[in-house]
Amino acid sequence: MVFSSALIENAVNEFAKLPGIGKKTALRLVLHLLKQETVQVQQFGEAIARMRQQIRFCKVCHNVSDEEVCGICSNHSRQRQVVCLVESIRDVMAIENTQQFNGLYHVLGGIISPIDGIGPEQLNIQSLVERVKHQGVEEVIMALSPTIEGDTTIYFLSKKLKEYPVKITTIARGIAFGGELEYADEMTLARSISNRLPLDSYVKP
Repeated sequence: MVFSSALIENAVNEFAKLPGIGKKTALRLVLHLLKQETVQVQQFGEAIARMRQQIRFCKVCHNVSDEEVCGICSNHSRQRQVVCLVESIRDVMAIENTQQFNGLYHVLGGIISPIDGIGPEQLNIQSLVERVKHQGVEEVIMALSPTIEGDTTIYFLSKKLKEYPVKITTIARGIAFGGELEYADEMTLARSISNRLPLDSYVKP
């Protein structure tokens, strides 16, 4: 791809670093911005920079937040004794979009994957144990993607929480094995949450 402007080329290269964005799509985005008023482009750039500089992570559940505690954790109308365990922030958004879950969340920040160098120590596991131990959690829903890595993580966590009087359930298999939670349609995801199963019926030691 030949550019007549180094400024355009640099902008395209930066956009192309985003996931799912190739050089052609990046060029379309840059040319679109070039047609906008200068103030609009400045607002766009400032919004991205401000987001990255000021975003915080909830000290309770590790979800993204503008404050020390996110809006979900600080909402006392939610079922505080039920915690839905998810891999990522995107999964929180996917489940919230179903409007079928009124409990709290815990974002692991990934799943156990030795091949990718991700072990339990890299994940938000200890803070989950502390919540179960001290915050009156009665049920933990393992809402992880149905993959080998997801199942490995569920098995590890079930052993970790075994000594505590907490009910452990997993989402029903409306989601195909190997699929990613964030890509499930809202109806399937809502039914998977509503029809969750006791972990013992899913994971066998």
